[in-house]
Amino acid sequence: MLHSLGLSHREWEPIVGELSSRFRVVLPDLPLHGDSEDRPRHPYTPDWLTEVIAGFCREVAGARPLLAGHDIGAELALRAIVTGRLEPARLVLLPNRLHRRDEFAGKRAVWRIVCRAAAVPGLDRAMARGATLVFRPSVGERLSAQANPAARDLMRHAFADVSGNGNRARSWAKFARRWPVEPQRQLLDAYPRIDAPVLLLWADEDPAHPPVGAYEALDLLPNAQLRTLPATGFLMAYDDPVGVARELISFFG
Repeated sequence: MLHSLGLSHREWEPIVGELSSRFRVVLPDLPLHGDSEDRPRHPYTPDWLTEVIAGFCREVAGARPLLAGHDIGAELALRAIVTGRLEPARLVLLPNRLHRRDEFAGKRAVWRIVCRAAAVPGLDRAMARGATLVFRPSVGERLSAQANPAARDLMRHAFADVSGNGNRARSWAKFARRWPVEPQRQLLDAYPRIDAPVLLLWADEDPAHPPVGAYEALDLLPNAQLRTLPATGFLMAYDDPVGVARELISFFG
């Protein structure tokens, strides 16, 4: 299960207990996140990130894993599949931009500018300290449609090692410069070639990922279904852990 941008594997914590009673659950931290790789010597290009994640999945979960991803985790999963690096037995895509534009392009542009400033000598540590001031624990509650206070701990964990970490700040500068911001329209041609069963599991109160993209993908994916959970936002597992776990268990079998 691949988490979203800026968070960590603890994004899935509310549903791990229920899932682990039925499946072997693997929760990696993506590169640049949590306890994962963050050294600035790596390129942090989309291709490099995709290969790292695909290689990890093949090694740990086998050639035909049950795969789920949210936000950038879902984007990396799709990249791995359409480039032939992964062939999951089943795929769950939680809210992500899919083939559409970023709903908050202006805010993302500011974020990229700030991240890229960390490449300037002397600014890396300052940028890292600033990130912990911006992404305070209270941000977690705002990402939850139910304002779940447990989301505060998620933010604390995600940014626990960020303050003053110049290496991570420089690595994020690389990532911000190289991750594509334009709509990934090539996915429209790739969807019909995805043979694996796909579950589009969407939130109905996530302004960053409106369901229109999921409906468009549903029409093109040959073996897909769409489920929308009411009263859920960006942090679906914190808003409705029972519902998210139920849908995953039902789909993964």
